[in-house]
Amino acid sequence: SRLSPAIIKLMSTLLLATKLYRPPPRSNGVLRQRLLAQLGVGLQRNLTLIAAGAGFGKTTLLSQWLEEGAQPTAWLTLDEGDSEPARFLAYLLAAVQTVVPQFGAGVMAALLAPQPPPVAATMIALINEFAALPHPVTLVLDDYHRVDSRPVDEALSLLLAHQPPQLHLVIATREDPQLPLARLRAKGQLTELRAVDLRFTRAEATTLLNQAVGFNLAAGAVAVLEARTEGWATGLHLAALSLRGQHNTADFVHSFSGSHRFVLDYLLEDVFQQQPAPIQQFLLCTSILDRFCGPLCDAVLGEPAGSGQAALHAIERANLFLVPLDNERRWYRYHQLFGEFLRQRLTQEARLTKDEIAGLHTRASIWYEAQDLDIEALHHAAAAADPARIACLAEQSWERMDTSFHSAVWGRWVQMLPEAVLRVRPVLCVQYASALLDTGEVEASEARLRDAERWLATPGDPNTVADGATEQMVVVANEQSATLSARIAIFRAYISQARGDAAATARHAADALAGTTDAEPLLRAQAAALMGFAHWASGDLAQAHRAIADWIEHTRQTGNLAFALASVFYQAEILIAQGQLHEAARVCRHFLQLVPADDEAIRQAAPHLHLGLALIAHEQGDALIAALHLQTSKELGERASLVDWPFRWHLAKAHMEESAGQWDTALDLLDEAGRLYVRNPVPDLRPLAAIKARVHLKQRNLAAALAWAAERGLSAADDLSYGREFEHIILARVLIARYRHERADAYLHDALRLLTRLLTAAEAGNRPASAIEILLLQSLAHAAQGDLPQALVPLEHALALAEPEGYVRLFVDEGPPMALLLRTMQQEGGRTNGYLHTLLAAIGGQPDLSSAEELLSEREREVLQLIAEGLSNQELAARLFLSPHTIKVHTRNIYGKLGVSSRTQAVARARTLGILDLP
Repeated sequence: SRLSPAIIKLMSTLLLATKLYRPPPRSNGVLRQRLLAQLGVGLQRNLTLIAAGAGFGKTTLLSQWLEEGAQPTAWLTLDEGDSEPARFLAYLLAAVQTVVPQFGAGVMAALLAPQPPPVAATMIALINEFAALPHPVTLVLDDYHRVDSRPVDEALSLLLAHQPPQLHLVIATREDPQLPLARLRAKGQLTELRAVDLRFTRAEATTLLNQAVGFNLAAGAVAVLEARTEGWATGLHLAALSLRGQHNTADFVHSFSGSHRFVLDYLLEDVFQQQPAPIQQFLLCTSILDRFCGPLCDAVLGEPAGSGQAALHAIERANLFLVPLDNERRWYRYHQLFGEFLRQRLTQEARLTKDEIAGLHTRASIWYEAQDLDIEALHHAAAAADPARIACLAEQSWERMDTSFHSAVWGRWVQMLPEAVLRVRPVLCVQYASALLDTGEVEASEARLRDAERWLATPGDPNTVADGATEQMVVVANEQSATLSARIAIFRAYISQARGDAAATARHAADALAGTTDAEPLLRAQAAALMGFAHWASGDLAQAHRAIADWIEHTRQTGNLAFALASVFYQAEILIAQGQLHEAARVCRHFLQLVPADDEAIRQAAPHLHLGLALIAHEQGDALIAALHLQTSKELGERASLVDWPFRWHLAKAHMEESAGQWDTALDLLDEAGRLYVRNPVPDLRPLAAIKARVHLKQRNLAAALAWAAERGLSAADDLSYGREFEHIILARVLIARYRHERADAYLHDALRLLTRLLTAAEAGNRPASAIEILLLQSLAHAAQGDLPQALVPLEHALALAEPEGYVRLFVDEGPPMALLLRTMQQEGGRTNGYLHTLLAAIGGQPDLSSAEELLSEREREVLQLIAEGLSNQELAARLFLSPHTIKVHTRNIYGKLGVSSRTQAVARARTLGILDLP
């Protein structure tokens, strides 16, 4: 089938096309109808698992089944390199594109981006792509046991948990995969074929052996061979090959005995020794290759062009366990057991020394390097035990492998290098430091940066370093050597920011800027961005805005529009913190207009812009526009490569669910956001745990909120900083809620003192958004105390700050207590302010007190009802079986919550607010 342009481009440099071809069925293979029937039934379920040891005919059976089927089938043969999650996903996409050419084009573009998206986000996008297919597709993952990766297992588990009906998954493996097999089995969604199922029956063994040898074996001879091999497919095939040329089949069958290992060794050696010496030599020398073609064999053997292809055709004709990997018969591999046997003999053959075997690997490495197949080149350099070559290849391939999601694989090869080789290569040390940061190994990354810094501090020729392996001087030809200091500074800035050290981040970012020129625009852009994030984290929003705005413009001018677009969201967040909602929305809309409709790579940044517009529209009370932008962000984001988009989308969705009173849903979304979080230099100013504490307060779960405050060690007397401003605002909420619950004045006094200090800091830092929320909390605190006149003072100030930018949800989300204050301000002040009217309309014209526990408890409403009926305190106590003191406490609480000072005022306000159906 035709492949998409994106995958053709990727295959030409990174992917082996032969992994995507289904091996053709054997021309003389036995059609195992009982197993084929089971596979056919399995199409009605989610997963078909074929799990058995080597040589049980898993791949052959699948090849036969798919040859007869009409359903489109994608095939992927896996190897150890596919343990890298992004590489695995790229191959999976490539496989599906062999039958659906445009499948996942956006996802593939994301994987090709410099920073591929998280595995979970990619899988969500793929699930949606499968769900949109107009016809069913079967996806076969062969040799899954060669993948040793928990992230890959988790990715497939996610797929199985949300598998669309258009997809049927088939896994062939030697070992049970770490997938939810028990759950699938219990739901009847799993078809299993195991070793006991795959063993050849007596009838099948008879057919196989007689077709292979060309004459009829006696039933007894078949029975002996079937018993000796226990129906093992490869054993039967080997027996059939060995029977060729045997004049006395009875003697051969009777000598065919012993342990399973002995039988295997006997057959392999007997077949191998029957070949001419040149073929034996070819088999041994090419056994070092996992896959091979004629030109590669020529290079490894040092033979004239065309020799390898001729030898491969001869071996294939002799049925010497050669498996074709494509329809053109260009690429092959040896049967795994035969290959293992050949490699074992290669190390034992006296005709090839250890150095000669290393030479084979070196020539293979050189050939792969010329084809830009970096992983294979590094593999054979390592097999040749050539650390100098590994180091050179690693340096040269870093940029390609880092930008094509192979940094972890690359790092494993570099990890093999002796310290003496690694430490004298400063460029490689810095590259390795970057790879370690990708996997979160901060301390190990720092150690490699120190190695590079020691080299920079060593007197001598700055263009040469000592090669610890050869004790010679080598030239540092890599162009990155000129910018080593700047690169080191950038990575140190990343590390500092990851640790929350804004001052160190700013210092290292400044060093990077000082060490670069306009000739290194990307490095300067990275340094400027980090500087901006450092200013942001320290609360200098004006400086942070300038730095990030400069970075956006710089990356845009240098042609990196996607980087610029991705950064606009952070610029918008800073503007929102500065209280500039209209400007933040304008910036997002402006950059959305710059997104080319036909450029998928650039469109990947659009999800963040829609997310920013959704948050702004939500705050301004436009629920419809907010929902539209949030949905658009979701649809685009699931195909995008923005690493932190999934986290931020779930955070935004949780905020909107919280506003809607769906608090359990909000908490679930916050949990999911936490699982999707990828550490990055953007300051985390609103910790998830603090947001959860706010939701817990709305759920009346004061204990959970108090536990959070204790765990964080928060106190109203803490020194204040912008980095913990949000947490201290939530602490003030906790103190107010605790006062409402326990009526202990100390908690309210602590809250008010803390809020006064927070307001001073927010105003000094020009953070109107924080100031508005703090003023609202001051108003609510005074109202909780029953001081309604004082409560209206900060509320008036908050309204003046909020009105120009159209804030709505900050007020509405405070619920009934804020509704009461706004209604009181309107009624008692005789105000006709349009903004106040807008807020009350958003609330519903008057406080929604259908859940009036926030305002009055059930007992307090009962007391108020009796007060309205004219009962005295003594009569109330007798009617409710309470003490007079308790009645006084309830009455005081009612006065405080309603903002009144007498019985008459309480009844009148209750009538106005509709809290009770009073006469």
